[in-house]
Amino acid sequence: MRASRCPWSPDHPRGYGPGPVKAAPGSPPRSPVAEGIRAVRGPSVGCRWVVGGWGHNAGVRIAVAAGARGGGTLRVLGEDGTPAGPARGVPDLVAAIDERERADAPRWVWPATARLYPRLLRAGVRVGRCHDLELVESLLLGRAGRYGEPRSVRAAWARLRGEPVPPDRRPHHDEPAQPSLFDDDRDDEVAGDDIEQVVAVHAEQQRAIAGLDGFALLAAAESAGSLVAAELSHDGLPWSAAEHDELLTGLLGPRPTGGLRPRKLQHLADRISAAFGADKHVNPDSPAQILKAFASAGLPVTSTRAHVLKRIDHPAVPLLLEYKELSRLHTAHGWTWLDTWVSEGRFRPEYVVGGVVSGRWATSGGGALQIPRVLRKAVVADPGWSLVVADAAQLEPRVLAALAGDRAFTRAAAHGDLYAALSDAFPEGGHGEMSARDKAKLALLSAMYGGGTGEAVQLLAVLKNRFPDAFEYVEAAARAGERGRLVRSRLGRTCPPPSAGWRELTSAGDDETPATGAAAQALRARGRFTRNFVVQATAADWALALLASLRRRLTALGDLPSSSPHPPPSNRRAPLDPPSSSPHPPPSNRRAPLDPPSSSPHPASPHPASPHATPSDRRAVLAGPRLVFFQHDEVIVHTPAELAADVVAAVHAAADEARRLLFGDTPVVFPMEIAVVDRYSDAK
Repeated sequence: MRASRCPWSPDHPRGYGPGPVKAAPGSPPRSPVAEGIRAVRGPSVGCRWVVGGWGHNAGVRIAVAAGARGGGTLRVLGEDGTPAGPARGVPDLVAAIDERERADAPRWVWPATARLYPRLLRAGVRVGRCHDLELVESLLLGRAGRYGEPRSVRAAWARLRGEPVPPDRRPHHDEPAQPSLFDDDRDDEVAGDDIEQVVAVHAEQQRAIAGLDGFALLAAAESAGSLVAAELSHDGLPWSAAEHDELLTGLLGPRPTGGLRPRKLQHLADRISAAFGADKHVNPDSPAQILKAFASAGLPVTSTRAHVLKRIDHPAVPLLLEYKELSRLHTAHGWTWLDTWVSEGRFRPEYVVGGVVSGRWATSGGGALQIPRVLRKAVVADPGWSLVVADAAQLEPRVLAALAGDRAFTRAAAHGDLYAALSDAFPEGGHGEMSARDKAKLALLSAMYGGGTGEAVQLLAVLKNRFPDAFEYVEAAARAGERGRLVRSRLGRTCPPPSAGWRELTSAGDDETPATGAAAQALRARGRFTRNFVVQATAADWALALLASLRRRLTALGDLPSSSPHPPPSNRRAPLDPPSSSPHPPPSNRRAPLDPPSSSPHPASPHPASPHATPSDRRAVLAGPRLVFFQHDEVIVHTPAELAADVVAAVHAAADEARRLLFGDTPVVFPMEIAVVDRYSDAK
């Protein structure tokens, strides 16, 4: 399928709220597809997008306003957000949501999943679908060129009424899972939401989304991601505190007391001082003292960064490098971290959906995205369970192939190893030189990230000659960024506009600005950012679709009997390519692609801590596979060992569904590298 070009928008829309983005007077007509270099009209062609589904009624929507003392208000809505019944106050909001989830499996429309869902999870209530008003508001503001403006329901309500917009309330990360949400609280914003505001803001969002091709899928995926994030934090990653302590003791020595350094660090500190002279005392934690010590030795340096120190010939250098590595481990993931973040055999970080402008997730605590490789040994499955570790192979280059529609590049991306498939375009290196595969990798990464020095320049020329459309895709994104324009992901996630300072710096006489000038540097930096944004943000779109699809499939597996016809697979890594025949057929277009199957209205029923659940019910609920970790393009599922083969098939099927949702019938494949292991360290 050949991609069609879409113009870059020359204007910065004045904004969402109220109404869809409109082109500035005199500007050329814009495609309904998100502003980008190219866009393929994928599976939305010929049907109307609704949040979470194809062009049919995706089911009941219920608006939620949390109140004080555990109560709240519910109101049934139509698909367009129009009220379909009166508001109804409930004394026990958790019980009311549990009851309606069982009966109708609605899409819950609430201010913020991060505020409300943790309380439901603690009560044993899981929901299948939601519309997160804050996350969707942020996406719509970003699309209007107003990234970073307040996104709360109260802020959106104020924009609708033309009133002063209140700032967003700062999240209290020191209050795990917001336990005061349903209780009296001195902060009125936490104590109660306004159902009128919730309904009005949702209706306006639905109106805006209806005119944006593909954006409904983005809103559904982002909202589904918010459910996954809360469940990841609630369920936790299996973590052995004993294994962690043993690893730390082996690397650092016994756990110190009284704020002292661990034995190994103190020994290295003493040796570092001795390396600078018998009468020297150098604190390796003080960059100023290290710089002064090197200067005294006749080796002036400007930084203590590792790449700078490695250029120095001095006996203290290897000691300093070892100290820095171990000290980083002790500070970031030492015993204090273990005491804080691991309890009852689980590591429970706090994920932030869309915490990075490209749509990637961040964490507000726990450092889940920076787990040191050495500590992966502490991630151990429960007895009788397995870890299914899966990551997308060469995700961003494949995303570029699907976006650009370059025929030659797309043919290469239809294979398992993309770099090997591209290698015939590059000469094989001689002795000591890079292989053709490594050259292909360097050229492609340089094209996506803006590399342009050394051998990369020559390799980029080869890439441009052999794959002109792929090269032009990212080049056009860079040019748009240098002109101050907005670029977008496949589904419409929009990059932040340049700052006022950037515009002031770059507005005067670009043609006369020297290439090394501050203005030219700012232009190139903006171009590098937008060049990568269109690819990385679309990769984030794909990952969200993967999570939503996989969550739904794991839910279905959790409803199966405990016995499985598939024997547990070995610890060997699964092949790159998905199996030729999957036990999970692709979904019908009549079903919402990101929603739980109709036969399973909610992820686990009955809920484990529900007042109606029996002890045997709770054990049955906990027997199912769970997503327990996510990082950019990698997921970990904790599953009963007998279901491991089914989980592997579910991962492959979810990756293929995400491909079809974003790119239609593209021949580009998105293979998953999968390992079934007892501990995380055995996966790679």
